[in-house]
Amino acid sequence: MSLFNRTRTDGETYDGQGEERKGLIDVIKYNGEADELVWKFPYENISTAAQLVVNQSQEAVFVKGGAVCDVFGPGTRTLSANNIPVLQKIINLPFGGKTPFTAEVWYVSKTVRRNLKFGTPVPVDLLDPLYGVSVPVRSFGEFGVQVVDTSAFLAQMVGTLHLFTTEDIIGQFKSLIARKLSVCISKYIVRQKVTVVEIGAYLDEVSNFVRDAINEEFAQYGLRITNFDVASVNFDKEDPNVQKILDSQSEAAKRRMEGYSYQQERQFDVMQGAAENEGAAGQVMGAGMGMGMGFGIGGMFGQQMGSMANVLNPQAQQAQPAPPPPSPVGVQYHVLINNVQQGPYDISVLQQMVQNGQLNRRTFVWKTGMAQWEKAENCADLQILFGAVPPPPPIVNP
Repeated sequence: MSLFNRTRTDGETYDGQGEERKGLIDVIKYNGEADELVWKFPYENISTAAQLVVNQSQEAVFVKGGAVCDVFGPGTRTLSANNIPVLQKIINLPFGGKTPFTAEVWYVSKTVRRNLKFGTPVPVDLLDPLYGVSVPVRSFGEFGVQVVDTSAFLAQMVGTLHLFTTEDIIGQFKSLIARKLSVCISKYIVRQKVTVVEIGAYLDEVSNFVRDAINEEFAQYGLRITNFDVASVNFDKEDPNVQKILDSQSEAAKRRMEGYSYQQERQFDVMQGAAENEGAAGQVMGAGMGMGMGFGIGGMFGQQMGSMANVLNPQAQQAQPAPPPPSPVGVQYHVLINNVQQGPYDISVLQQMVQNGQLNRRTFVWKTGMAQWEKAENCADLQILFGAVPPPPPIVNP
């Protein structure tokens, strides 16, 4: 039996579709390109005695009037009214013979398409949860996709197209991935309390977080994201807000290395200014500064200055009450004030913050070794800052 020319003359029409058709199609097989996720068989005038050839990792779908009639997996089979019961019901085919019928046949590849690129075409502003400023970021990476529900994929994605390639997938979902990517990264840094400029250390966790969220969107199209790898999250280091964050981190690192906090640094500036003043007080303070430098800045310097004051004024020394018990040495806490992380501060600085009303029992704090942020009242080291509750007053008989 002479078959028709199955070569496409252009991207939309095919030979054998007009009045020159001289017979029925008796072999239906895939003849598309390797990268095509979906390919439509070019003819619709099919014989019930035709052979259907489906390759491995493929499914052949019969469509009639826009509705999916049946789906066939890999293998070679001869069509008949017996093995296509859905067509028998819809098209009302008689049993036996080479009866013609019209239907669309679509081939869908179910292999995993990997190494598909994604990225944000323009920077996306993300609010840094620790510093409260917006940072423009861009992200790039790769993902893999697979068709898992052929009927849903054809109904939602293909429509009246003759073929649907991997490039079409990328074009359809580029904006979806970019939108979900920015939203998911923003949610992740808020939940994990991670600053934007440090997100590069959490790319594996971010990738899994975004993949799960995007899969919820892809499922309605019969698709599954097999892998989603965020390769980079970039930000402009020249951006003013980025500069603020980097400068703050640099200052905090400097204080940690030198062993004193911001408040102690300001106290040092005040003492240094007093030492530069003229008069006896300035001379004494200058001598104290020299001794303080010898003993190191911080708590030891404060102790030296207190001792000098007691020597100069013994009456004041006698009038002063006994010193409080020593606080934990070397303990430093980060403090969350107005949703901005500050610190780390030692106990002496935290005491000043309590007196100034910046720190209270319900303020969230964290130190090295803690699993998560806790209220200050739940930390044994800090309970001394808020004072003990006095016992009930005694009952005095008249």
